[in-house]
Amino acid sequence: MTGEHSGPYAGLGDWTPEALAVAGEIRAVVSAPHPVLSRVGGAVDPTSGETVRLAADLVATMRVSPGCVGLAAPQIGVGAQVFAVDVTGHPKAVTVHGTFVLCNARVVEATRWKPGREGCMSVPDLTGDVKRASRLVVEGDLPGSGASVRLVTDGFEARALQHEIDHCAGLLFLDRVAGAHAVYQRKVYL
Repeated sequence: MTGEHSGPYAGLGDWTPEALAVAGEIRAVVSAPHPVLSRVGGAVDPTSGETVRLAADLVATMRVSPGCVGLAAPQIGVGAQVFAVDVTGHPKAVTVHGTFVLCNARVVEATRWKPGREGCMSVPDLTGDVKRASRLVVEGDLPGSGASVRLVTDGFEARALQHEIDHCAGLLFLDRVAGAHAVYQRKVYL
């Protein structure tokens, strides 16, 4: 799947983090129960310099964090609806759009719900089983240009997108597990 779409929304096209034209800074990742993780992030102007810098910081921080496939603004202490995703090279990934950042993203279609194990940099000692859509359509805005995009994805990338969208809505994967029986101590430390 390419995620390309005609109409008012386009796919990612040739967008890359280099389009931000800003070097990102590596930021500290906050852990639960930090209050920013439980608050709904504010909508952002995707063309503002502040949003562009935030997007670059998310990519930079994600890239230096082993095993990280996504990072949302609340995870670096910023209550905003911005996140980065890159599932490239992950063994569970089939559909891969490379590294991208979305602002003000929303799920417009979610189907084929399946359980799967999730972890999170902001909950470093636990994993949990979460039921998520394995086919997903998301709309959002690209930082910098502000272009509206529609992304169609599935499988592991769909799970990563939903996880990051949840962060922007003030939710952790722990808020989505079926109960304490579906939460586990992390066995592998990255």
